[in-house]
Amino acid sequence: MHEKSEKHIPVHRHKKGQLSYVEGGLAYLHIKAKTYVIPARHYFWVPQGLEHVLTVGHSATVLRSIFFYAHDDAKDPFYRQMGIYPINDLLLHMIKYSEKWERHVTPKDDGYSFLAGIKNILPEISKRGLPTALPSTENERMQEIMQYIDHNIAEGHSLQSVSSRFGMSERSLSRLFQSTLGISFLQYLKLLRMVKAFEMMLQTGCSLSEIAYSIGYQSISAFSNTFYQFTNFRPSDFKYQKD
Repeated sequence: MHEKSEKHIPVHRHKKGQLSYVEGGLAYLHIKAKTYVIPARHYFWVPQGLEHVLTVGHSATVLRSIFFYAHDDAKDPFYRQMGIYPINDLLLHMIKYSEKWERHVTPKDDGYSFLAGIKNILPEISKRGLPTALPSTENERMQEIMQYIDHNIAEGHSLQSVSSRFGMSERSLSRLFQSTLGISFLQYLKLLRMVKAFEMMLQTGCSLSEIAYSIGYQSISAFSNTFYQFTNFRPSDFKYQKD
């Protein structure tokens, strides 16, 4: 399926594995206690049978999806796990070429071998996943803290400042993050800021310096270094690619 739309698909699962490429805009995939954020020029794989909710919240989002048979998924661990990866030229051209077969393709049809080739190369080219999965929790205390950080993302948050605001010790707050979200306070803060950066790059006309300061970084270099740690490329390269 090759589509340009704004949508919210309720919780569902597939009998097939799903490969989707986000050509433009931003997509969100909600799975259990996590929300995966998929920016433009990235693709994601959803294993067979995994319940998920797909949200495409930006009108410019272009989504290209191929649903594959699952009878041979056991041949590689890649096919059994959710993942987000940056596109390369080979896969990009193959996915775009598949637009000519926007229908069900059987082994007897032209194009079946080509499409099967796409599935077969995925484990080899999908080595570095994008770690943009925001954890969630039903813990009301943690939800209140997460909401506060989200609404005040530009502030220079620290474990000390946030724990003080909510009348907790630093040790207690640190334990709360680990027990409810499974990550540290600092990991969550960095991840949230990167998600905000993706959203602003794709949905606003702000400059990189404006984005950096609005999400809590005091310098472009600090923002750029953190962005590189998450994506393996610089913010300027990402902004150039998505344009």
